[in-house]
Amino acid sequence: QVEVMESGGGLVQAGGSLSLSCAASGSISSNVNSNNFWAWYRQAPEKQRELVASISGPGVVYYASSAKGRFTISRDNAANKVYLQMNGLEAEDTAVYYCYADLQLSSGSRGRYWGQGTQVTVSS
Repeated sequence: QVEVMESGGGLVQAGGSLSLSCAASGSISSNVNSNNFWAWYRQAPEKQRELVASISGPGVVYYASSAKGRFTISRDNAANKVYLQMNGLEAEDTAVYYCYADLQLSSGSRGRYWGQGTQVTVSS
C-alpha cells in the first residue's frame, strides 16, 4: 500500500510565492537509486489536467513553458519527497495541483500513484 500526499497550497497574491510538497509513504523501496519519477500536474476549472514539471530518476527536469523561470522542482530521494517552489505567481496559475509518482516498490515491482491534490489560488 502506497500513499501520495501533497501539502502547501493556499491563497497568495499575484507576484507572491508558494512551496508545495509531496510525500510518498508505504511499501516503497529503500534504494535511493530506484529511478523514481515524479511530476507536478495542475488542473484549473473547466480545463484539462496539464503537466507543470517533472524530475526523472537520473535527475532530468522538465518544465512546461508556463513554469519555466518561475517554478523549480526538486526532490529528496531518501525521504521519497518532491517539491515545487513557485515564484512570481500569476492568476493563471490558480488550479488544483497534483503530485504524480512512478515508484519502485519494496516488492520489486513499480507502481504509479496520484495525490489527492492541493488548491493554489492566486488573487490578482
